[in-house]
Amino acid sequence: MLEHGGALRAAAACYGIPLVEWLDLSTGINPNGWPVPGLPATVWQRLPEPEDGLVVVASAYYGTAHLLPVAGSQAAIQALPLLRPCGRVGVLHPTYAEHAYAWRRAGHEVEHLTVEQLAVALDRFNTVVVVNPNNPTGLRFSPAVLLDWRERLAARAGWLVVDEAFMDATPNDSLASYVGLPGLIVLRSLGKFYGLAGARAGFALAEPAVLERLSETLGPWAVSGPGRWVTMQALADVPWQQQARLALAQASQRLADLLHGHGLTVAGGTTLFQWVPLAEAEFWQAALAQRGLLVRRFTDPLGLRFGLPDSDVAWRRLELALAAVRAERLGGL
Repeated sequence: MLEHGGALRAAAACYGIPLVEWLDLSTGINPNGWPVPGLPATVWQRLPEPEDGLVVVASAYYGTAHLLPVAGSQAAIQALPLLRPCGRVGVLHPTYAEHAYAWRRAGHEVEHLTVEQLAVALDRFNTVVVVNPNNPTGLRFSPAVLLDWRERLAARAGWLVVDEAFMDATPNDSLASYVGLPGLIVLRSLGKFYGLAGARAGFALAEPAVLERLSETLGPWAVSGPGRWVTMQALADVPWQQQARLALAQASQRLADLLHGHGLTVAGGTTLFQWVPLAEAEFWQAALAQRGLLVRRFTDPLGLRFGLPDSDVAWRRLELALAAVRAERLGGL
């Protein structure tokens, strides 16, 4: 299995720091997510029902009726490669590693390419996979560019898979409303913007024939009853969504300014994380971990991804830790 952020218990064991004393900035999940109310007992007692209204609410939210509830984006990421004959797949690099892993595991020939290389080599592939905005770099693709790629791929019965896990904060940039066009598959999740990663709820958006095959592959009850209920309420909560978008934009800028102020160069990000390319990423991650702060380290390219603190106390703790680590590093030079 690939490494991901959020491995807090492993970090606690490694560094000998109790779990409750950690500040986890490793995941890119909204630390002040949608406030889940008490759930009706019936959602625990009955099997999930497709007629519960979730698809209606989700269709209004995403602007398309062509969608399928799935157990988070990950379920679709693992299943989609099984729906095509083995072929050549171009995957943006760097990006969320599960995409390339899933396609390669299913027998496809996978190439990692930069955005510039993808644009040139597009016609060599049966499928192209991008994350927009990208994780961890924050790179954004314009809808016009991606729609052009979709058209070129669809002309050869190819697919463009767009993972929009971090798109909810800036929904106007989404390709969701274009779903239904041949060859376009969009993945969405409740884990990041809504902070509901534990619900394992999301959607695959695609033309009906693809959704039908995906549904058959995933089988019945792909999302639990409680997960469906929580998702339906969250997607319908427009006031919370509006407030969260403003708050996250402000917090993201605050994080970028804080990192810059302590000598770390931010090269990109989203409203939920900031990306710092850093040759000394291993030192910084370990030094922060020794102070009970967990950040995500990447090795190709070298860098750190910082998520958002959840409170003023956490912001102050991050500020003090960054200052201490920087002083430690400068003192060792």
